[in-house]
Amino acid sequence: MAPRAARPSPTTPRDAAPHPDSRRGRGAITNRSGRFEKESRVLGDNAFDYHQPEDEPDPLRTTVAIDTTRTIIARNDSPDIPFDQSINPYRGCEHGCIYCFARPTHAYLGLSPGLDFESRLFAKPNAATLVAQELRAPGYRCRLIALGTNTDPYQPIEKRMRITREILQVLLAFRHPVGIVTKSALITRDIDVLAALAELRLVRVAISVTTLDAALARRMEPRAATPLRRLGAIRALAAAGVPVGVMVAPVIPSLNDHEIERILAAASEAGARGAAYVLLRLPHEIKDLFQEWLQEQVPDRAQRVLRHIREARGGRLNDPTFGRRMRGQGPYADLIAQRFRQASANLGFGSLAQPRHDLFLPPPASGDQLPLL
Repeated sequence: MAPRAARPSPTTPRDAAPHPDSRRGRGAITNRSGRFEKESRVLGDNAFDYHQPEDEPDPLRTTVAIDTTRTIIARNDSPDIPFDQSINPYRGCEHGCIYCFARPTHAYLGLSPGLDFESRLFAKPNAATLVAQELRAPGYRCRLIALGTNTDPYQPIEKRMRITREILQVLLAFRHPVGIVTKSALITRDIDVLAALAELRLVRVAISVTTLDAALARRMEPRAATPLRRLGAIRALAAAGVPVGVMVAPVIPSLNDHEIERILAAASEAGARGAAYVLLRLPHEIKDLFQEWLQEQVPDRAQRVLRHIREARGGRLNDPTFGRRMRGQGPYADLIAQRFRQASANLGFGSLAQPRHDLFLPPPASGDQLPLL
């Protein structure tokens, strides 16, 4: 179960369908209510008169609130996830990826998984202190901690808040293994810490590359690093000796599925030595948000995309079944799996080595009694 966050104080809800100019640089089209709200917000036809010359909507600005959580390490027992501990320095993600499976988590905060998710963020500035406390707890058993499992630990606000870097410094001090998934080139800022972890075989990194088409990336992932910069991050990490792989995620039928082989080849050339993929997942509110996005951004392909998704999800837009949710089932899903395996084999991709667990040793803390011998 994930650590409980402080619920945000009540605020005036944003409109369900803001003026197009106000959401420039955002992924979601609307700000529809989350599944736990008693009322659903929908704009009336005359809520705005877009044709009045004095109509100059304010841009949708990012706000950051402080998350006062008292615990930081989340634990899960999902049988199809290769880790059981994770840390998320932030709630919500400014990257604005329309397909992000973490969007529904904002509904637990009384906010919309739509535009709220990418513009109303929560940061945990005391995360590093909490990590140190929990790692020192009696009976703590060292196992890999994953960073970036829900929202990206290197999203834009990390540049000034530096919470992820502080966490990595704590993990290095404790000689604790860590895995990182990100689509941000900002990770290269921390190559000094990552290289030190790599020398001890305590880290592995996966860079998510969804497409090599910069125009498509800008529409799907409006505030994430460009594909070229992500490949540059792979190259820089590999040059520093940091074990790095590529995540082709998500694979979206009739949108980026034709790029699988090209993405893997580009990542291999940049220095990636491992590869994985995830078929598009559309849990809870994402189904509606993604369909809205398709109709606006690629209306000519919208129905074909949805048809293939249903083919791979047992006739539905989402299948949450463990063991199937990441890969899908049926002929289309089988074809994707076959193509990925063949391309990976041709390029010599293997599994990144598991980080070590046997070096874990909490450093002396202020006030600790010195050993007698």
